[in-house]
Amino acid sequence: MKYKLEWEYKAKGIEPILFNSDFLDGEHALQAGEELEKSGKAGDISFIDEIGTSWTLKEMRKLLEEVEEEPHDLTVYFDGGFDNYSHKAGLGTIIYFKQGKKKYRLRANEVFDELETNNEAEYAALYFALTILEEMGVQNMTCDIKGDSQVVLKQLEGEWPCYEETLNRWLDRIENKIKELRLYPKYNPIGRKENKEADKLATQALQGKMINSKMQIL
Repeated sequence: MKYKLEWEYKAKGIEPILFNSDFLDGEHALQAGEELEKSGKAGDISFIDEIGTSWTLKEMRKLLEEVEEEPHDLTVYFDGGFDNYSHKAGLGTIIYFKQGKKKYRLRANEVFDELETNNEAEYAALYFALTILEEMGVQNMTCDIKGDSQVVLKQLEGEWPCYEETLNRWLDRIENKIKELRLYPKYNPIGRKENKEADKLATQALQGKMINSKMQIL
Protein backbone atom coordinates (compact mmCIF):
# COMPACT_ATOMS: atom_id res chain seq x y z
CA MET A 1 0.00 0.00 0.00
CA LYS A 2 1.22 3.51 -0.80
CA TYR A 3 0.27 6.75 0.93
CA LYS A 4 0.27 10.45 0.14
CA LEU A 5 0.64 13.16 2.76
CA GLU A 6 -1.61 16.17 3.20
CA TRP A 7 -0.70 19.00 5.56
CA GLU A 8 -1.25 22.69 6.20
CA TYR A 9 1.74 25.01 6.02
CA LYS A 10 1.65 27.60 8.77
CA ALA A 11 3.28 30.97 8.22
CA LYS A 12 2.86 34.33 9.95
CA GLY A 13 0.52 36.80 8.34
CA ILE A 14 -1.08 34.45 5.79
CA GLU A 15 -3.80 31.83 5.80
CA PRO A 16 -2.61 28.19 6.11
CA ILE A 17 -1.68 26.68 2.72
CA LEU A 18 -2.70 23.08 1.94
CA PHE A 19 0.02 20.85 0.46
CA ASN A 20 0.02 17.22 -0.63
CA SER A 21 2.71 14.82 -1.79
CA ASP A 22 3.02 12.08 -4.38
CA PHE A 23 2.22 8.55 -3.28
CA LEU A 24 5.08 7.03 -1.25
CA ASP A 25 5.68 3.69 0.40
CA GLY A 26 4.62 3.59 4.03
CA GLU A 27 8.08 3.91 5.57
CA HIS A 28 9.03 6.99 3.53
CA ALA A 29 5.61 8.59 4.04
CA LEU A 30 5.88 8.19 7.81
CA GLN A 31 9.43 9.56 7.84
CA ALA A 32 8.33 12.63 5.87
CA GLY A 33 5.36 13.14 8.19
CA GLU A 34 7.51 12.99 11.30
CA GLU A 35 9.99 15.48 9.86
CA LEU A 36 7.16 17.85 8.94
CA GLU A 37 5.85 17.62 12.50
CA LYS A 38 9.30 18.41 13.92
CA SER A 39 9.58 21.50 11.71
CA GLY A 40 6.74 23.12 13.66
CA LYS A 41 5.36 24.67 10.45
CA ALA A 42 3.01 21.86 9.44
CA GLY A 43 -0.41 21.22 10.93
CA ASP A 44 -3.21 18.71 10.39
CA ILE A 45 -0.85 16.13 8.91
CA SER A 46 -2.74 13.19 7.43
CA PHE A 47 -1.92 10.16 5.30
CA ILE A 48 -4.25 9.06 2.50
CA ASP A 49 -3.87 5.51 1.18
CA GLU A 50 -4.60 4.32 -2.37
CA ILE A 51 -8.20 3.44 -1.56
CA GLY A 52 -8.95 6.82 0.04
CA THR A 53 -8.69 5.97 3.75
CA SER A 54 -7.20 8.73 5.90
CA TRP A 55 -4.82 8.18 8.84
CA THR A 56 -3.38 10.53 11.47
CA LEU A 57 0.34 10.45 12.29
CA LYS A 58 -0.31 8.38 15.42
CA GLU A 59 -2.56 5.96 13.53
CA MET A 60 0.02 5.67 10.76
CA ARG A 61 2.75 4.61 13.19
CA LYS A 62 0.51 1.89 14.64
CA LEU A 63 -0.67 0.77 11.18
CA LEU A 64 2.86 0.29 9.86
CA GLU A 65 3.86 -1.69 12.94
CA GLU A 66 0.98 -4.08 12.26
CA VAL A 67 1.49 -4.27 8.50
CA GLU A 68 5.26 -4.70 8.74
CA GLU A 69 5.05 -8.39 9.68
CA GLU A 70 2.41 -9.22 7.06
CA PRO A 71 3.12 -9.79 3.33
CA HIS A 72 2.69 -6.42 1.60
CA ASP A 73 3.82 -4.40 -1.45
CA LEU A 74 2.58 -7.27 -3.61
CA THR A 75 3.38 -7.69 -7.30
CA VAL A 76 1.93 -10.79 -8.99
CA TYR A 77 2.94 -12.18 -12.39
CA PHE A 78 0.90 -15.00 -13.94
CA ASP A 79 0.87 -17.06 -17.13
CA GLY A 80 -0.92 -20.11 -18.46
CA GLY A 81 0.21 -22.60 -21.10
CA PHE A 82 -2.11 -25.04 -22.88
CA ASP A 83 -1.50 -28.43 -24.49
CA ASN A 84 -4.09 -29.02 -27.25
CA TYR A 85 -3.45 -32.78 -27.28
CA SER A 86 -3.92 -33.52 -23.57
CA HIS A 87 -6.13 -30.53 -22.74
CA LYS A 88 -3.87 -29.91 -19.77
CA ALA A 89 -2.77 -26.45 -18.68
CA GLY A 90 0.45 -25.41 -17.05
CA LEU A 91 -0.04 -22.55 -14.57
CA GLY A 92 2.80 -20.34 -13.38
CA THR A 93 3.03 -17.43 -10.96
CA ILE A 94 5.76 -15.22 -9.50
CA ILE A 95 4.90 -13.16 -6.43
CA TYR A 96 7.19 -10.39 -5.16
CA PHE A 97 6.46 -9.02 -1.70
CA LYS A 98 7.89 -7.47 1.44
CA GLN A 99 7.67 -8.87 4.94
CA GLY A 100 9.35 -7.17 7.86
CA LYS A 101 12.34 -5.33 6.42
CA LYS A 102 13.00 -8.02 3.81
CA LYS A 103 11.96 -8.58 0.20
CA TYR A 104 10.99 -12.00 -1.14
CA ARG A 105 10.18 -13.78 -4.39
CA LEU A 106 7.82 -16.75 -4.42
CA ARG A 107 7.68 -19.05 -7.48
CA ALA A 108 5.01 -21.72 -7.98
CA ASN A 109 3.41 -23.76 -10.73
CA GLU A 110 0.69 -26.35 -11.15
CA VAL A 111 -0.96 -28.59 -13.76
CA PHE A 112 -4.70 -28.22 -14.36
CA ASP A 113 -6.72 -30.81 -16.28
CA GLU A 114 -9.71 -30.68 -18.59
CA LEU A 115 -9.47 -27.16 -19.95
CA GLU A 116 -10.53 -26.18 -23.44
CA THR A 117 -8.48 -23.17 -24.59
CA ASN A 118 -5.35 -21.17 -23.92
CA ASN A 119 -7.50 -18.24 -22.74
CA GLU A 120 -9.05 -20.52 -20.12
CA ALA A 121 -5.53 -21.52 -19.02
CA GLU A 122 -4.69 -17.83 -18.50
CA TYR A 123 -7.72 -17.36 -16.24
CA ALA A 124 -6.83 -20.51 -14.32
CA ALA A 125 -3.28 -19.20 -13.85
CA LEU A 126 -4.50 -15.97 -12.27
CA TYR A 127 -6.90 -17.88 -10.02
CA PHE A 128 -3.99 -20.13 -9.00
CA ALA A 129 -1.95 -17.01 -8.09
CA LEU A 130 -4.81 -15.77 -5.91
CA THR A 131 -4.96 -19.10 -4.05
CA ILE A 132 -1.24 -18.70 -3.29
CA LEU A 133 -1.94 -15.22 -1.85
CA GLU A 134 -4.66 -16.79 0.27
CA GLU A 135 -2.20 -19.40 1.60
CA MET A 136 0.21 -16.56 2.44
CA GLY A 137 -2.48 -14.94 4.59
CA VAL A 138 -2.77 -11.83 2.43
CA GLN A 139 -5.77 -9.69 3.40
CA ASN A 140 -6.90 -6.13 2.72
CA MET A 141 -3.94 -5.12 0.52
CA THR A 142 -3.39 -3.45 -2.81
CA CYS A 143 -1.93 -5.82 -5.37
CA ASP A 144 -0.24 -5.12 -8.71
CA ILE A 145 -1.28 -7.92 -11.10
CA LYS A 146 0.79 -8.33 -14.28
CA GLY A 147 0.36 -10.70 -17.20
CA ASP A 148 0.67 -10.82 -20.98
CA SER A 149 -2.99 -11.80 -21.49
CA GLN A 150 -4.81 -8.64 -22.56
CA VAL A 151 -8.05 -10.65 -22.65
CA VAL A 152 -7.94 -11.59 -18.97
CA LEU A 153 -6.86 -8.21 -17.62
CA LYS A 154 -9.09 -6.06 -19.83
CA GLN A 155 -12.12 -8.22 -19.05
CA LEU A 156 -11.43 -8.02 -15.32
CA GLU A 157 -11.19 -4.24 -15.63
CA GLY A 158 -14.54 -4.27 -17.43
CA GLU A 159 -13.07 -2.66 -20.55
CA TRP A 160 -13.69 -5.68 -22.76
CA PRO A 161 -16.90 -7.74 -22.77
CA CYS A 162 -16.83 -11.50 -22.22
CA TYR A 163 -19.31 -13.55 -24.27
CA GLU A 164 -18.05 -17.06 -23.50
CA GLU A 165 -19.85 -18.85 -20.68
CA THR A 166 -16.75 -20.84 -19.64
CA LEU A 167 -14.62 -17.71 -19.32
CA ASN A 168 -17.40 -15.89 -17.48
CA ARG A 169 -17.35 -18.63 -14.86
CA TRP A 170 -13.62 -18.07 -14.41
CA LEU A 171 -14.22 -14.32 -14.15
CA ASP A 172 -16.75 -14.95 -11.38
CA ARG A 173 -14.32 -17.22 -9.52
CA ILE A 174 -11.53 -14.67 -9.70
CA GLU A 175 -13.71 -11.73 -8.68
CA ASN A 176 -15.17 -13.70 -5.76
CA LYS A 177 -11.68 -14.66 -4.54
CA ILE A 178 -10.55 -11.03 -4.76
CA LYS A 179 -13.55 -10.04 -2.62
CA GLU A 180 -12.83 -12.80 -0.10
CA LEU A 181 -9.26 -11.56 0.30
CA ARG A 182 -10.38 -7.90 0.26
CA LEU A 183 -7.74 -7.15 -2.36
CA TYR A 184 -7.52 -3.89 -4.28
CA PRO A 185 -6.04 -5.05 -7.59
CA LYS A 186 -4.32 -2.93 -10.22
CA TYR A 187 -4.20 -4.70 -13.58
CA ASN A 188 -1.14 -4.08 -15.76
CA PRO A 189 -0.80 -5.84 -19.15
CA ILE A 190 2.85 -6.48 -20.03
CA GLY A 191 4.76 -7.98 -22.95
CA ARG A 192 5.76 -11.63 -23.15
CA LYS A 193 9.43 -10.80 -22.53
CA GLU A 194 8.53 -9.10 -19.25
CA ASN A 195 6.52 -12.19 -18.27
CA LYS A 196 9.12 -14.82 -19.16
CA GLU A 197 9.56 -16.10 -15.59
CA ALA A 198 5.88 -16.99 -15.23
CA ASP A 199 5.83 -18.39 -18.79
CA LYS A 200 8.78 -20.68 -17.96
CA LEU A 201 7.01 -21.96 -14.84
CA ALA A 202 3.88 -22.75 -16.87
CA THR A 203 5.98 -24.66 -19.43
CA GLN A 204 7.82 -26.56 -16.69
CA ALA A 205 4.48 -27.62 -15.17
CA LEU A 206 3.44 -29.18 -18.51
CA GLN A 207 6.82 -30.96 -18.55
CA GLY A 208 6.17 -32.40 -15.09
CA LYS A 209 8.68 -30.15 -13.30
CA MET A 210 6.82 -28.86 -10.25
CA ILE A 211 8.20 -25.83 -8.39
CA ASN A 212 7.22 -24.14 -5.15
CA SER A 213 9.99 -21.97 -3.73
CA LYS A 214 10.45 -18.80 -1.71
CA MET A 215 13.69 -16.86 -1.54
CA GLN A 216 14.86 -13.60 -0.04
CA ILE A 217 15.95 -10.95 -2.51
CA LEU A 218 19.09 -9.12 -1.44
